[in-house]
Amino acid sequence: MRLFTVLITTSLSLFLACQEPASSNVPPAPGGDSATAAALSARIPAKPDSTVLEGEWYLQPVLPSDTAAGKTPVVKFDLKHARFTGNTGCNNMNGKFWFSANDSSLSFSEKLITTKMACTGYNEKAFIKSLLLTTHYRLSNGILTFMAEDNSALSHWARKPATAGAKTEKA
Repeated sequence: MRLFTVLITTSLSLFLACQEPASSNVPPAPGGDSATAAALSARIPAKPDSTVLEGEWYLQPVLPSDTAAGKTPVVKFDLKHARFTGNTGCNNMNGKFWFSANDSSLSFSEKLITTKMACTGYNEKAFIKSLLLTTHYRLSNGILTFMAEDNSALSHWARKPATAGAKTEKA
């Protein structure tokens, strides 16, 4: 029953994420002046690219226990050095990972380094196990999904935290 609830919640979250209307970062230039449009676009910060693995991703919580420690887990990929940093939702973490953009393979080194703070109510062991079970990823509509060998979704990540109420820990 719990698996069914998780699957329904995940599916609903993905469906709702896909329903977000597209918007332009650059307002139309008055009178069609391209210099004005360029000046306006220079003032508007660019959105992080959600079509590449590089950069910072925030867990999209499915269960209340995903943020029980008061933080949203975050992972930041450095593709050039094949390293990641982040937060488990309780402790800071870092380590190595392997990936291929050709076949979307992704795996995390078992030599994961974390701080050792205690966080009651948070199952950090399950979070780390989920990372280590990752064999590949999928990027679709700005959502990064860590996938297991059997193609089941392990977790969903986005460029921004899902809720404003949970604190995030930048890596």
